[in-house]
Amino acid sequence: MPHRETRSVNPPLPTGWRRLAARTPVFLFRAGLGPVMGGRFLLLHHVGRRTGLDRQAVLEVVAHEAPSRSWTVAAGFGPASDWFRNLRAHPKTVIQSGNRHHAVTAVFLSADEGSDIMAEYARRHPRAARRLCGFLGLPTDRGESSYREAGRAIPFVRLEAFDPQHPLR
Repeated sequence: MPHRETRSVNPPLPTGWRRLAARTPVFLFRAGLGPVMGGRFLLLHHVGRRTGLDRQAVLEVVAHEAPSRSWTVAAGFGPASDWFRNLRAHPKTVIQSGNRHHAVTAVFLSADEGSDIMAEYARRHPRAARRLCGFLGLPTDRGESSYREAGRAIPFVRLEAFDPQHPLR
């Protein structure tokens, strides 16, 4: 897989009460309230690359393709995010969307694919796209070209469903 060059877009990870607030959606999923997230978020189960322990993270779905059963997510804190690095080490995992679990394989997308995804996301969710770019410190003039440039800097991962009984299908 070719390495893509990205500029640093890593905001500081939350600590203290902000970290607790950021983890609240995990508790909602665990309590069976995944459908409250309205399909915009999923719970990613991943394995710690060093510890081998089960980990969880709630991620925003930036694109969902129901027919192919795939979900695309963005690494808002950059490629140094633990969940991102853990998926690099162990790409086969499980997600929870609503109250349904899906076995998936992580596919790391190119900068060009990220550009297309971000442009489409900005068309569907203009306010959220502006907030995301602002949070990441990426300049945007609200035009498609600036969202495409932002999409080149943000790492995206497509989580593709597979049948664990027949992994080649």
